[in-house]
Amino acid sequence: MDWITLLRSLQSDFIKRLTTGCLLHCETEGQYSELTIISGERLKALREFCWLMAEKYKRTSPVRDVFINNLKGKLGEEVVKERLADFITEVDYEKRFGGDGKIDFTLTSDPTIGVEVKSRHGSIDKIRWSISSEEVEKNAVVVCILIQEEVNEAQPEYHLFLAGFLPTRMIKLRTGKISFGINQLLYGGGLWCYLEQLQSSVNYNSSKEQAPIYQYDYKQEILSKPINNQLIQSSFQSHGENFLHSSDKNLNLLSDELGNQYFEKGEYANAITNYNQALQLNNNDGDLYYRRGLAHYQLGDYEAAIADYSQAIQRNLYDAKSYNKRGLALYQLGQLQEAIDDYTQSIIINPNVAVTYKNRAEARSHIGDNQGAIEDYTQAIKINPNYADAYKNRGISRYLLGYQPGFTQAIKINPQDANAYKNRGNARSDLGDYEGAIEDYTQAIKINPNYADAYYNRANARSDLGDYEEAIKDYTQAIQINPNYTDSYYNRGNIRSEMGDKQGAIKDFQKAANIYRKEGKLEALKDTQERILDLEIEESLDILNF
Repeated sequence: MDWITLLRSLQSDFIKRLTTGCLLHCETEGQYSELTIISGERLKALREFCWLMAEKYKRTSPVRDVFINNLKGKLGEEVVKERLADFITEVDYEKRFGGDGKIDFTLTSDPTIGVEVKSRHGSIDKIRWSISSEEVEKNAVVVCILIQEEVNEAQPEYHLFLAGFLPTRMIKLRTGKISFGINQLLYGGGLWCYLEQLQSSVNYNSSKEQAPIYQYDYKQEILSKPINNQLIQSSFQSHGENFLHSSDKNLNLLSDELGNQYFEKGEYANAITNYNQALQLNNNDGDLYYRRGLAHYQLGDYEAAIADYSQAIQRNLYDAKSYNKRGLALYQLGQLQEAIDDYTQSIIINPNVAVTYKNRAEARSHIGDNQGAIEDYTQAIKINPNYADAYKNRGISRYLLGYQPGFTQAIKINPQDANAYKNRGNARSDLGDYEGAIEDYTQAIKINPNYADAYYNRANARSDLGDYEEAIKDYTQAIQINPNYTDSYYNRGNIRSEMGDKQGAIKDFQKAANIYRKEGKLEALKDTQERILDLEIEESLDILNF
C-alpha cells in the first residue's frame, strides 16, 4: 500500500469518527492531535491581536468583518503551531500581520519550505477550503482546519479539528483559485513526516517543475513520530507497502491515459484493455476501477460494472459517484431495492446532486413507491429546478395521479401537429417507454425541423437509454436552434462528464451558468457552479505516488 492510499484510508476513518466525536485529543505541544481546544487567556490574546488588525484595516472593510476573518486565520495557525511546535517558525503576534507574502509558516531549518493554513467553519459535508495559484507556488503544503463553532466576538471556547493537508505538488491550477472538500485531503497524522522528508530532500527547490518521484520508508518515518495513533501502525502491519518503481509508474500513467482517450472516442473495449494494464501495475487506484466500470456499463456488461464500482467503494467508502453508478447498473439488472439502497448511500454522502434523487425516484416509481418518487423529484427540483423539470417531474406527477393525457386522439385529429407528438413523447418518456418517446420526438422533428424542445427531449430519452453520442448530437442541435437553451448546455455537460470529457463538460456548465445568471435563476446557478468546481478539482488534483 503506497503512502497516499494509506493516508486517504485513514482520512476516511477520521471523517467517520468526526461525525461521532470519537477523536484523538492530545494537549502536549509537538504531538499529533485531531482535536485542539482554545479558550481562556490564549483566546483572549488572539482576540486582542485581531481587534488591533480590525482597527488597522477598517478603512478597507467593516471592522467586525476584519476581526472575524483575522480570528479564523489565527485560530487555525495556533492549531498548526501547537502540533508542529519548534519544527516551524514562531508566530510573532506583535510583528506578524496576517502572514508574510501568502506564507503562514516556514520550516525552522529551511525557510524555503512554506506552510499555508486555511481555516473554515461549517458542516463536514459542505465545507470547502480554497487556495490561490500564488499560494500554491509559494508553499509546500496547505493545512486545513475545521472550526466547530461559528466565529464571533463573544465565543468563549473553540473546538478545532485538523481536517487534513494537501501537498501543493498534488495541485495543478487551471484558474486563479481552487477549492476542495474534506474528502480530498490527506490524513493530518502524516503531515510531520511529509514535511520532514521535504526538509531532507535536496531536490525540493526544483520539485514543482520536475515533479521527481521520492521513494523512502514512510513506515519508519510515520511510526517514529509520537502521534498517538494506533491506526497508522495497524495499517502498516496489516497491509505492508508496495511502492512502484518509476518505470512501472510511467507505464501505469500511459495505460491510464490511453484508456481515457479510448473512452472519449467511444472505444470502450480498448479502454478496458488499457485500464486492465494500469490496474495490474496499481490495483489500489479506486478511480481506475470507477472508469473501467463506466466502460463496462457502456458495453452493457452491468455485472462487470457493478464489480468495478464495488472495488472503487472498497477503496473509498465515501465515494458518492460510485454508489450512484452502481445503483444505475443494478437498476438495469432489475435489482431495484439494491439500486435504491445505493442511491440512498450516495445521497447520504453528498445530498446536493439532483441526478441522484432523480435516479432514486425512477427506481421507487418502478416498485410502486409513488409517494417516495414524488418526494425525490421534489428534492431534485429544489436543488436544480430546470434539471429536474426537464427529466421527469411534470409528466411523472400526472402519471402518478392517474391522469392519462389524450395526445393520441389529438394526433388522429391533426397528424401534422408536432406539439401533440412531442407531448405524447413526454408522456411515454415519463412511463419509461423511451423507445416510443424517441419515435414521437422524431416525428415531431420531421414535421418541424426547428423544434428545439423536441430535439432536447429526444436527447433526454436517448440519454436515459445510454445512447450518449446521439444524445449529445440532439442537445447540440437544440442549442444551434436556440443558443440560450440553458438546459441543453447543462445536460450535455452532464453527459460529457460521464464520458470523461471534463473540459467539454466545464465549458457547457460555464455557458449554462452565464445564462442562469442573466436570467436570475440563483439556485440553478449555484448548482452549476458547484458542478464546475467539482470538475476543476478532479482535473487539478494530480496525485503522484512518490
